[in-house]
Amino acid sequence: MLLARHVQRNQNVYACIAGFMEAGETAEQAVAREVLEETGIRVKNIRYRGSQSWPFPSQLMLAFTAEYDSGELKLQEDELSDAGWFDRDECPATPPPGSVAYKLINGDV
Repeated sequence: MLLARHVQRNQNVYACIAGFMEAGETAEQAVAREVLEETGIRVKNIRYRGSQSWPFPSQLMLAFTAEYDSGELKLQEDELSDAGWFDRDECPATPPPGSVAYKLINGDV
């Protein structure tokens, strides 16, 4: 799975690629755009897996999985400090239990 360390978050934690929807796009389009913008990777077969309320007012975190389609890993350096492909049993430090990202990484959603 593709995981990344985000510049503005805990530098020791690898998490899922994340971002915000733009006006007029579907959640699936936002997934494809955010992954491409932040990593240079194109994805396909995007599937909704779950959700979690987010600590900002009126926001909801949506969890999706996707399959690799094409591209080479190239980081958007103002967003990510590192990224890589990991097997589930080889993941580095991940988000805390209870978070939708933790559940997604561990196959619980």
